[in-house]
Amino acid sequence: MIMVRAIVRPEKADDVLAALMDAGFPAVTKFSVAGRGKQRGIKIGEVTYDEIPKTMLMSVVKNADRDFVVETIMTAARSGKKGAFGDGKIFICPVDEVYTVSSGVCETATPEEA
Repeated sequence: MIMVRAIVRPEKADDVLAALMDAGFPAVTKFSVAGRGKQRGIKIGEVTYDEIPKTMLMSVVKNADRDFVVETIMTAARSGKKGAFGDGKIFICPVDEVYTVSSGVCETATPEEA
């Protein structure tokens, strides 16, 4: 299993959530975050905005679904056909175990997924 963390423009978050839902991946956690990328914020007139509002979407999926989920997020989050600075980033991390709090059940990655 892998954890997919996507940081996207806030105005694109609902598009990404809808695309993931339509693709069969409804389980997503959504956070409001702020930060900056390589561009080090944005300057408008005399004012520099060091931290820009973004939305982080987090989901755990099977390794086999990785490329499909990443492509789904990129397609929905991209501005225009070519994209633009500030469209976001996607981070992938391995997940060894997942615990369901209500039942106490632990789901571990199978050897094929590890």
